[in-house]
Amino acid sequence: MIGTVLSDRYRLEAKLGSGGMSTVYLARDEVLDRPVAVKLMHREMTEQPEQLERFNQEARAVAKLSNPNVVAVIDAGEDQGRPYIVLEYVQGETLKQRISRIGALDATEALAYALEVAQGLGVAHERNMVHRDVKPQNVLIDSTGRAKLTDFGIARELNDEGVTATGKVIGTTDYVAPEQAMGKEVDPRSDIYSLGIVLFEMLTGDVPFEAENQIGVAMKHVNEELPDVQAIRPDISAASARVVDRATAKNPDDRYQSIDEMAGDLQAALEVEAIRAGGTTGEATSVLDAVAPPRRQIPTSRTSPWPAVAMLLVALVIAAGTAYFISRGDTGGGGGGGAGGTPNSGKQISLVAASDYDPQGDDEEHSEDVSLSLDNDRSATAWTTETYETDSFGDKDGVGLYVDTGEPVAATEMEIRTPTPGWTLEVYGSNDPVPDDVSGWTRLAQVPEVSEQQRIDLITAGVKYRYYLLWITDPAETETGYGVAISDIRLFD
Repeated sequence: MIGTVLSDRYRLEAKLGSGGMSTVYLARDEVLDRPVAVKLMHREMTEQPEQLERFNQEARAVAKLSNPNVVAVIDAGEDQGRPYIVLEYVQGETLKQRISRIGALDATEALAYALEVAQGLGVAHERNMVHRDVKPQNVLIDSTGRAKLTDFGIARELNDEGVTATGKVIGTTDYVAPEQAMGKEVDPRSDIYSLGIVLFEMLTGDVPFEAENQIGVAMKHVNEELPDVQAIRPDISAASARVVDRATAKNPDDRYQSIDEMAGDLQAALEVEAIRAGGTTGEATSVLDAVAPPRRQIPTSRTSPWPAVAMLLVALVIAAGTAYFISRGDTGGGGGGGAGGTPNSGKQISLVAASDYDPQGDDEEHSEDVSLSLDNDRSATAWTTETYETDSFGDKDGVGLYVDTGEPVAATEMEIRTPTPGWTLEVYGSNDPVPDDVSGWTRLAQVPEVSEQQRIDLITAGVKYRYYLLWITDPAETETGYGVAISDIRLFD
């Protein structure tokens, strides 16, 4: 699709992300000569009326919203029977990536982001619209620290029967409200619960519940009380803890009854944290040290909302992971692997994209799922290879996926998690466009039998690489045949 011009206007320049329903491209608006993001529905999905309606619903839903904390819809159309949505093109990282990179956030920063998300939700709720998938993956943070809410693909208007019936769970289970997990009707208080979980994660660095599968996590949201956020993070104020506690009450009647009510308490807690951090009494004007320059102020009654800025990502439910161009190495290979589960001593490197790699096959190895290897969900979601009948890839030497660091870096360690241990892995680096085969890469490590949590020492000889390839040479046995699943990939310097 690269180079295609949609409706004689939007030229597709690069693939940004792909999900089960659509693919997002960086494009050039040739009429206004500006970059935009185009979300193009998969052709096979256009034959499914429910999916087609859901896609069109997203364009209608977001087009009604105008707020600096919501990613804006610019246009929508159809080209050769395939609908598309044009959104603002923005640069930054997701909130999930930021938490993964930094860990627990400064309390003032966490509250400021939560307040901005609340402001974005406020305009949706004013229009009787429930987002239903509030999560850090759907919050974008730009270089000045502004948070923007995105991916209204499963949003639903309360006065509309919508395309999703009661009894079907919609949303991400790490952040799902109890009533949503049980398939009951949702309302704005369901979004409030999810935002409360997001705030919990920002303050603690992790989600409150873990289980063997998504159903187990969802049931914990229904049946188990959240861990005490102040016990985990004793340095935060009681005001901040109260926001988390009230927003995440199991019974919707015990939560904030409106997002504006929650925003008011977030503002108050933000002022308390700013004062504790050394701000002026009665005025939250502390600078958030963790946010990249230019420096930003916390909003108060004296300060206006932060100015709008462009962002790079247009996130899908699926969307943090993306496709991009791969590199070719020009130095000698290396080898060696590390033991599983050993803590990493270096700083984690941000991964901006991922793509499947099957040069000796049909160039497709579940490309729609690559983002699941970077979504920081270590157990419930995973990218998988195709299922093979034997413990080899037939006439192929292997398959795999590669990750993009955004710029060449000297990574020294890789950590991966897999629910299908026992497969064979080689790690390669490169800095050129995609080679025709794996011989164009530089080998950095080899692991004869991957464990569930595997740390790998990379032999780079100080050479920096932008792209790191996980090349699978022998699959593991699964319940349905042979293959490999990768739920998490991390790089360290």
